[in-house]
Amino acid sequence: MADYPFTTLHPNLGVVRVDAEKSFVMADVPGLIEGAADGAGLGIRFLKHLQRTRILLHLVDLAPIDPDADPVRDAKAIVGELLKHDPALADKPRWLVLNKLDLIPEEDREKTVKDFLKAYKKATKYDGPVFPITAISGEGTKPLIYAIHEALEQMARPEIPDDDEEASTEE
Repeated sequence: MADYPFTTLHPNLGVVRVDAEKSFVMADVPGLIEGAADGAGLGIRFLKHLQRTRILLHLVDLAPIDPDADPVRDAKAIVGELLKHDPALADKPRWLVLNKLDLIPEEDREKTVKDFLKAYKKATKYDGPVFPITAISGEGTKPLIYAIHEALEQMARPEIPDDDEEASTEE
């Protein structure tokens, strides 16, 4: 974590501990740029890492360092890169994690989040979970961690037919 873009240069795996008996593995991949699906930067290599995940966390800085950055435009571009690379990748569960709220005056945070979501949802038809956080202090990360763990637990559980369903298929 640093105060400039693209601090992650290589994919990093780590174990996130939910409690003493619960954990999951998270992959932190370098940020994608527009054109990644066409080979810009190291995009294709990193997009391939994403194919092995069950949930994609789309981290968006709501207070970008670059004054010309547009978080909605940039986030929408990443969705386009996922679609171009592999439509199945774009269909994976993707959650929005809105970061750097600490850099927005407290009285403007709620409006900034609402304005971003309104524009982003209009541009992408997104209807998934949203987690506002401040990564540097950890604020808002606990609910995200618990939600990820719960979702992964639900995904990992095999579907077991009811006894009634099993009986009806044998008839």
